[in-house]
Amino acid sequence: DIAKNGTSSIAYAKAKAAMDAGTKFSVKLTNGATLEYRIVGINHDDLADGSGKAGLTFLTTSTTIYSRMNATNTNVGGWEKSELRGRLNSGDLWSLLPTEIQSKVKSVKKISDNQGGGSAGTPSATTDKVFLLSSTEVWGDMQSDGTQYEYYKSKGVTTSNYSGASSSSYHWTRSVYPSRSTCFRYVSNDGIGHYDSARNPYYVFPAWCF
Repeated sequence: DIAKNGTSSIAYAKAKAAMDAGTKFSVKLTNGATLEYRIVGINHDDLADGSGKAGLTFLTTSTTIYSRMNATNTNVGGWEKSELRGRLNSGDLWSLLPTEIQSKVKSVKKISDNQGGGSAGTPSATTDKVFLLSSTEVWGDMQSDGTQYEYYKSKGVTTSNYSGASSSSYHWTRSVYPSRSTCFRYVSNDGIGHYDSARNPYYVFPAWCF
């Protein structure tokens, strides 16, 4: 209904209030662990089939998943070619999600620099069921990987005003660090943007859309 009617939806005010308050929801994964998540976007992501927007975007907030980006120390191919993307969309990490989420998830188009290799590339789209946020989607004024989510925008988050992006722990973004061929960006627990080698493990905060 939110996707169809936007701010006129009977559910819009409730969803926005939950987003603004940082209300957390939870679900049991198939391995028995509890995954916590919250709303970060409303009518933000483009559906992959071109039919419009996904009504809600959710982001994990719990330190439930810990992983490297790639088996080898490279960012060539960016998010599109990363090992972690494959695992989240059809592999072992996708299988952790319970049927109640898998059956509702909408495939969306995500914009990323999918070149890597030590130089900035032209952003391109991938189709994802589960994804990581990009540096632009968090801080707004970094790179060109999509647009900033409403949750962070409402808190005035930028690379110099980052406290609104603080979280429970360091976690990966899907954005390459363009001037190095080995690194992806991550969000520190205090909300600052950093980068590290692709084969080093960090927490993974998956996002998805309904």
